[in-house]
Amino acid sequence: MTAGLLLSLAGLALVDSTSIGTLFIPVWLLLAPGTVNARRILVYLGTIAVFYFAVGLLLAVGGSRLADVFGGALDNRPVLWAQLVLGVGLFALSFRYDGKRRPRGGGVLRWRDRVTAGDSSARWLVGLALLAALAEMATMLPYLGAVGLLTTSGLGAAEIVGLLAGYCLVMVLPAVLLLGARMAWPSLVEPVLVRLNAWIVRHSGGMLGWILGIAGFLLARDAAIRLGLFD
Repeated sequence: MTAGLLLSLAGLALVDSTSIGTLFIPVWLLLAPGTVNARRILVYLGTIAVFYFAVGLLLAVGGSRLADVFGGALDNRPVLWAQLVLGVGLFALSFRYDGKRRPRGGGVLRWRDRVTAGDSSARWLVGLALLAALAEMATMLPYLGAVGLLTTSGLGAAEIVGLLAGYCLVMVLPAVLLLGARMAWPSLVEPVLVRLNAWIVRHSGGMLGWILGIAGFLLARDAAIRLGLFD
């Protein structure tokens, strides 16, 4: 386990922490009128984290089996060069997703309507978390990148499971911190949440571009380090 791998995983987890399911919906739940129910929001975030963890385990098992089949082929220089090209390609593709070029906030506003229209019961929040996680599966590029890094790292099963669990905790940590701040200093945090909500709606059109760019950079960086390009 290297520091570079840990930094890459932490960076990808923080990117994942800014998605609809891990940041946008928690912000809207915290802005809902009335007393904030911390337990229910934690149930929501826990559901998101457990879902991602389960998906990650399934992907890691599949990736590990592929690694066993191909032996050390995944560490060969041609494969690492392919990873580098993929990362650079994702980074370049990110510039095409500019929020200024398309109507902004439509999909995000629909999600906000779902959140504010619900009854905020624990069962409804679990369903909302699963719905958000399922909707994001097609765009969970940072998480797929993280699982790919783990399955090609040569780590043991216990280490991979531990790192996946840590990844999922880091992914929901910003929302947990916002919840704690909202409960401790409501008068100070509410204006911040309002501004954050306005920023989310205003810049949602370009969020996919940011995700692609950061994920591509981290994948390319990992490949470049393993290729020894920085030596």
